[in-house]
Amino acid sequence: MKRKTLEKKTNISNDLMYYIYTHIDTDINLDEVASTFGINKFYMHKIFKEIFGRNIYETIKSVRLQKASTLLLTNHYSTISDIALSCGYSSQTSFIRVFKERFSMTPKQWRQGGDKKYSQKLLLTSPYASISTVSFEALIPDIVKMPAMRAYYIRHRGYEENIRTTWQKIQAWIFSHDTEAYTMISLFHDNPAVTPLSECQHVACLVLEENLNEADTRLPQLSISKGVYAKFDIEGQRGDLLRFIHWVYHEWLPKSDYETTTKPPYAIYRKNHHLSEDGGFEMSFYLSITF
Repeated sequence: MKRKTLEKKTNISNDLMYYIYTHIDTDINLDEVASTFGINKFYMHKIFKEIFGRNIYETIKSVRLQKASTLLLTNHYSTISDIALSCGYSSQTSFIRVFKERFSMTPKQWRQGGDKKYSQKLLLTSPYASISTVSFEALIPDIVKMPAMRAYYIRHRGYEENIRTTWQKIQAWIFSHDTEAYTMISLFHDNPAVTPLSECQHVACLVLEENLNEADTRLPQLSISKGVYAKFDIEGQRGDLLRFIHWVYHEWLPKSDYETTTKPPYAIYRKNHHLSEDGGFEMSFYLSITF
């Protein structure tokens, strides 16, 4: 019974997170959301924080500001008021206030190069990324259409070295189910180029080629969104990935004429640095885009 209760809470929370991402440009009324989901609003708040480790209001605010921080760089002809509206803020004044609270600068200052300074400070908090000198300037992505994928997963809060323990649990699950036809995927609910690493939601995912016959697999499931993505094939050492994400959002994306969406980016591993002995990775990184 306890496991079924946890599965129910997890499913509701995942559905709610998906709703937030897909309705972030609207005024999200949580009373209406609870009614849509057919649950008590206070229960909805309780289980969301239980599953994700932060409350719904903090999550909505974080997603809005992450989206705004990117749109300020990619939507060259949009005013700050336009961007505020597209991220669900009813007024430019309130948007500027919360943006400055989060990033310690105004949206205008962010557009004038403040984004790179802010992101660089975050990079320096990682002992691996701070010593990385890799360059991605010559990297050209493929534009691909990806299908939706159903994944088993374990959620991890924080982009620190102890992510390894989460991936080891995924590995133990693979061994115990004696399966070889699988794909390991990291799903990034938060952008580590603009979010403190200790606050990032990292999701270790496993996609199987065949459905398991057993009804109880212990791990919960979520859906990775279909859509159009810029696909970057990269390899390197542990700290190089954060350098790459910094480059994608603050160098490649603003110059590309593409916009990203609120769909979380993800990485499909050929070699997982969280599990490899030498800390090296080989992966394809997928960034959701629109033109």
